[in-house]
Amino acid sequence: MASIRGSLLIHISALFRIVLLFNLTNLSFAADPFANFDLELSYITVSPLAVPQQVIAVNGKFPGPTLNVTTNYNVVVNVKNKLDENLLITWSGVQMRRSSWQDGVLGTNCPIPPKWNWTYQFQVKDQIGSFFYFPSLNFQRAAGGFGSFIITNRNIIPLPFNTPDGDIVIIIGDWYTRNHTALRKSLDAGNDLGMPDGVLINGKGPFRYNSTLVPDGIDYETINVDPGKTYRIRVHNVGVSTCLNFRIQSHNLLLAETEGYYTSQQNYTSIDIHVGQSYSFLVTMDQNASSDYYIVASARFVNQTVWQRVTGVAVLHYSNSKGKVTGPLPDPPNDVYDTSYALNQAMSIRQNVSASGARPNPQGSFHYGSINVTDDYILKSVPPVMIDGKLKATFNGISFVNPDTPIRLADSFKVKGAYKLDFPTKPMNRTPQIDISIINATYKGFIEVVLQNNDTVVQSFHIDGYSFFVVGMGYGEWTENSRGSYNKWDAISRSTTQVFSGGWTAIMISLDNVGVWNLRAENLDRWYLGQETYMRIINPEDTGNKTELPVPDNALFCGALAHLQKPQETTSSASTVRGYVKLYFTLLMFFTVCFTAW
Repeated sequence: MASIRGSLLIHISALFRIVLLFNLTNLSFAADPFANFDLELSYITVSPLAVPQQVIAVNGKFPGPTLNVTTNYNVVVNVKNKLDENLLITWSGVQMRRSSWQDGVLGTNCPIPPKWNWTYQFQVKDQIGSFFYFPSLNFQRAAGGFGSFIITNRNIIPLPFNTPDGDIVIIIGDWYTRNHTALRKSLDAGNDLGMPDGVLINGKGPFRYNSTLVPDGIDYETINVDPGKTYRIRVHNVGVSTCLNFRIQSHNLLLAETEGYYTSQQNYTSIDIHVGQSYSFLVTMDQNASSDYYIVASARFVNQTVWQRVTGVAVLHYSNSKGKVTGPLPDPPNDVYDTSYALNQAMSIRQNVSASGARPNPQGSFHYGSINVTDDYILKSVPPVMIDGKLKATFNGISFVNPDTPIRLADSFKVKGAYKLDFPTKPMNRTPQIDISIINATYKGFIEVVLQNNDTVVQSFHIDGYSFFVVGMGYGEWTENSRGSYNKWDAISRSTTQVFSGGWTAIMISLDNVGVWNLRAENLDRWYLGQETYMRIINPEDTGNKTELPVPDNALFCGALAHLQKPQETTSSASTVRGYVKLYFTLLMFFTVCFTAW
């Protein structure tokens, strides 16, 4: 009898596992744990620079909460749009393997309307590191809506350094006291945004280190630490367009990771963090704490005298500190007449080729330097130009306009004319134009992309769905001879790279992630003005959704497919998933009790 009960119990358990798995097929494999989050984006009023203004909060917080997950977790994020305009959340640096449906940009997702909610469902497959999320539409990132997204190692994968005593997130970025709608209107009118009003650190204004430059009454950030301990400090630049130099007075920054890849460990007294970039530092609290210390984020590649007030200042407070910090800020890099300093620092960031990443094999075992390049692209940016009476930014003379119907959705439903597969591989000698032109990339290809920045400002460029090897940088025009300077052994792999004004950056990418992926200027003004495109990467041999997941059940529809959109359901997918899990365990417990009694 006992064996019969056990057999029946096993079969019932298996049955409910099948039911549960069936309802999770569009999420991922049920064997991997789930992390569930609810994010509500709404407006609140704060005064980070002593001027009351409307910002975008996440769950009532500005910045938003840090989301912590572990490698290979299935992540379910229910986003509630309490704004008065459309919304999408994108996950900078999270690769969304096989699922560009979850990427959160207009080329891949229809927007979430006001008062609606939508649930992102993705797996952080084979990734570790420091990333962030932010709203991708309508210049909203300039108003907030951002937060840190951290993927930690599984316990079986060792860190390439001693476990830190704590984890600290610092979010920096330039800031305007005008709201994001006013900034949009300025760009729409053909105007430059002008100098920012300040730099925020964790959503707060500067400590009053100077009574002339900093008004009284500003709330500043304090980071509390204990003497002798080592902390992992993760820094994200989520700003609009300003590169920031980050430094902590009297402390070394031991660089350990950037955007998902461990670096060779080098000490820096300060480091430039460009818009959209993320870094992890190991910082040991080894000072005597005679007073607190400054944490500084100041503008780079600008007139320091004019921009002096655009400086973020927080306080590092030891638990045994003997007093408040006073005196001048630690000096920024003195390289006004040395254009090579910043470039050399950027190229000094190398990959730790002996460390394991998300898997127990060395990151450097992929010998990119010996792989044959299948395609070359040169993407040239220039200062914004007038096209059809509107100020626009371009790649290769094309200013991108977002399609009415997202690209891969148009493919799945055979919508004709939603986009064009004719993006030029190099700059064209023709009049700039507005178009929906994207890159027809080859699955399993290995491509070289040269980002040629002939604009007047330093820019950051980002690719969704991938990390790429930053193999070279230089000033002037890139030529084929420039390949002789490439690092073909331990170039850092990341998703956002800087390109200096009047210079170039070369990257290499292995196109193994099927989908449609955004390639953009991370500087918000250039992105808003059209400096972006997409890479469409399709596996023609995939007939069973092995290399790309199907259209999600909760997909939003717009454009030519708007008629397919159903009314908003009141139950979110995240709560539905939790409901299935709860139902499974409840029923399993019920039948266990019944059969035990029997």
